[in-house]
Amino acid sequence: MGTGHRGRIIAVCTSAAKGTAKENVGSGTLIADFGIEGDAHGGFAHRQISLIASEDIDLMREKLPDLAPGSFAENLTTEGFDLASLEVGDRLKLGGTCLLEVSQIGKECHAKCQIFERSGECIMPKKGIFCRVITGGNVEAGDEIALI
Repeated sequence: MGTGHRGRIIAVCTSAAKGTAKENVGSGTLIADFGIEGDAHGGFAHRQISLIASEDIDLMREKLPDLAPGSFAENLTTEGFDLASLEVGDRLKLGGTCLLEVSQIGKECHAKCQIFERSGECIMPKKGIFCRVITGGNVEAGDEIALI
């Protein structure tokens, strides 16, 4: 495994409604074939969990300094992991027991999200990674994320 195939989760984010920023709750329970317990996007077909790299959020902070983990409605914010190198079908291990499978790379920005309205761009269409939950369990900020 080369560099960039291990990193850590720095935020676990959920929201009660779709189409809004998520709040960093610090930890959560992943449920197989569903997503994060209590999250509005849970159970959504193959896009059960979304990931974005903190490094990509940092680049957007030049235009929007108040951005924080969850601003892009991502469930997991990563650090030190090269999400851009992932392909559909890749599997990721989180913390002790959780296993995710990459199911989609990027998605269309729905009706020009709040971020797009404020900055003229959104990173989710190119940088967002979506996964199915294969094996559930607890995940929390500080957990390792690794390509297996």
